[in-house]
Amino acid sequence: MDKQWRSILFIDIETVPQEPDWETLSDTWKELWIQKISKTNLADLTPEDSYTQRASILAEFGKIICISTGYLHTTATNELTFHIKSFFGDDESVLLKEFIANTERFYTQRKNIIWAGHNIREFDLPFICRRLLTNGLRLPTYMPLPGSKPWEFVAIDTLQYWKFGDYKHYTSLNLLAHVLQIPTSKKDIDGSMVKDIYYKEKNLPRIVQYCEQDIIVAANIWRRFNQQPLLKEQKNITISYI
Repeated sequence: MDKQWRSILFIDIETVPQEPDWETLSDTWKELWIQKISKTNLADLTPEDSYTQRASILAEFGKIICISTGYLHTTATNELTFHIKSFFGDDESVLLKEFIANTERFYTQRKNIIWAGHNIREFDLPFICRRLLTNGLRLPTYMPLPGSKPWEFVAIDTLQYWKFGDYKHYTSLNLLAHVLQIPTSKKDIDGSMVKDIYYKEKNLPRIVQYCEQDIIVAANIWRRFNQQPLLKEQKNITISYI
């Protein structure tokens, strides 16, 4: 592994619908939702049910409540650590500004950012870019810009690695971790539960912890692909909050 790994920034996001349920949407947004899903709602769901199931993954109707980042760092004593920093909150605009300010510093120090994570090419990075524009914020040059070709944007996507060119294939992060015998402490929550944990339980710290676990798992999958020793949570990982 060459020194390029120093520019790798792992990322994962957690998203929820902008409105907690169908009833709280305005008539205009309800009509826009129906138009949006009219050609893809193959399960014959009601608009209410489809909104509950899918609004959080569509950037026009969802919002980001947590972004976790992680990068590998060698200490003065030559120990490898994985430093995690999370940006979270109810105000998406504030969250995104803090995230961009932090990644700007990372970019300035390393002159590059190589994004890494699971399914980040088709979900995390496009979602962030769309929400940046929605909030009136600029797109940094190290993000995938409109019109850029797939080969013009370097990213380490563990899902794409695992596809081996089979573009119709999908494997979840959790499944891939188990296939590769990578330990994960995610046992009490999955992605389908995030909306209720946020809106009903109002337990954002629980969601942040879940997001950070995804970062660790993705980093260990990448290390397994490269036949590197796995990170040990108690030994190699540090976490800080803004």
